[in-house]
Amino acid sequence: MTPNVPQPPRELDREACFEAFLAHDPRFDGRFFVSNKLTGIYCRPICRAHFSRPDNFDFHLSAAAAEAKGYRPCLKCRPEIAPGLSPAEAGPRLARRAALLIERDFLFESSLADLARSLGLTSRHLRRVFDAEFGVSPVQYLQTRKLLLAKNLLTDTNLPITQIAFAAGFSSLRRFNDLFKQRYRLAPSSFKKDNTSLKKTLDGATLLLAYRPPYQWPSILEFLAGRAMAGVEEVADNSYRRVVRIQDSATYYGWIKVSDRPEKKALAVTVAPGLLPVLPRVLARVRTLFDTDCDPCRIYDKLRVMNEFVKPGACLPGTRLPGAFDPFEMAVRAILGQQITVKAARTLAGRLTRTLGTPVTTPFAELTHAFPQPRDLLSLGKPIADHLGPLGITGARCRSILALASAIELEHIHLDMTADPEQMMERLLELPGFGPWTAQYVAMRALSYPDAFPHTDYGLKKALAPRPAREVAALSEQWRPWRSYAAINLWNSLNH
Repeated sequence: MTPNVPQPPRELDREACFEAFLAHDPRFDGRFFVSNKLTGIYCRPICRAHFSRPDNFDFHLSAAAAEAKGYRPCLKCRPEIAPGLSPAEAGPRLARRAALLIERDFLFESSLADLARSLGLTSRHLRRVFDAEFGVSPVQYLQTRKLLLAKNLLTDTNLPITQIAFAAGFSSLRRFNDLFKQRYRLAPSSFKKDNTSLKKTLDGATLLLAYRPPYQWPSILEFLAGRAMAGVEEVADNSYRRVVRIQDSATYYGWIKVSDRPEKKALAVTVAPGLLPVLPRVLARVRTLFDTDCDPCRIYDKLRVMNEFVKPGACLPGTRLPGAFDPFEMAVRAILGQQITVKAARTLAGRLTRTLGTPVTTPFAELTHAFPQPRDLLSLGKPIADHLGPLGITGARCRSILALASAIELEHIHLDMTADPEQMMERLLELPGFGPWTAQYVAMRALSYPDAFPHTDYGLKKALAPRPAREVAALSEQWRPWRSYAAINLWNSLNH
């Protein structure tokens, strides 16, 4: 239940913030921002620009809070690419779920009251909890997110300014120019610079998304490669690529490519031109898929005991929780993977994609289709087994897929990281063919729930052998609230 009184504001300890800033500690990147009263500029705590005396510093809960005080973003450390805050932490969870919805363009066609209602809050209470967490109102936060995305595009791409304005979520070029000059006291064109390393690639625009190091890039690529759906996604050339379909008032198709830039502590995300109108949603899904907002050091401090009680190397610092770019696609893939090998599930998923997916043209020969959505499956007519049975999908799994699609269309189940994971797992268990393993795995990846643990999984039992399933479940209790990360580490350890 939502409390009737607001949470107290999250205070920033000036001395602790100052020490973190002097150390340029990457663990605090995105957790607060520092401003200089003399220059009028705000920075990430990892910025190495030279500043003046300590009493000229100020500290802010968010980039939006710094801009609300009249500060402009630093051109060197670029606050627009800073990692976000994990929505998993219990205290500020409501505010962070609201922030995630805002970053997904929820307010583009909906009101603040709609946003509050979706979270089970009143508008007034939403403003209170949001201000306590971020130091600004939801509307101010949204304006800053749009401006920072626009600055990212201005700095890293050759896109025309008009296209950048609309891609960042502004409804008019005039409004974009006015707000840009008001906040940053500069024209948008002044942020354009020659940066040939991040210009157009394969006719797509490339942007950076920062993360807190370390980042086990090879491990997450290996995990995604083993589960990649033929025609939809692939791992090649040390990069992840996939077809994208975003449903809005219109349907947008395209592709993305994601690579690691360890020297910049960031992921480079190349987005097809056709996806620019829904760019904020694409980037939000990439952040979820690659878990860029997690605090790896905090998680490793909790799970490092695995190296002692399980086996050396069972837990590695920087391991990420692979999310889901398309939650329904991932959930169907989980249903297909019940009690069969990962390879066999990939085969079934590839057949389903080629038969019922939407053909999409991309510059990559292996990327050919967008995965079908719930409405596509519900509109097939005839018993669904008549369509999926010839692909080798059993009748029981056909019924599970249909029930899931129907529950999503009826909005009984929401598969995204803004949903309540415990509630969604209960509802998943009500569907035919959904047992604890499937519900836990879907929560882990589609909901980005950090504390899921499918203890009956074959791979987990193998990694923890010779312990029986009951002992495995008991052992996992000491890894709360990061049991999903523990599971990923154990799966990865089998490959090591």
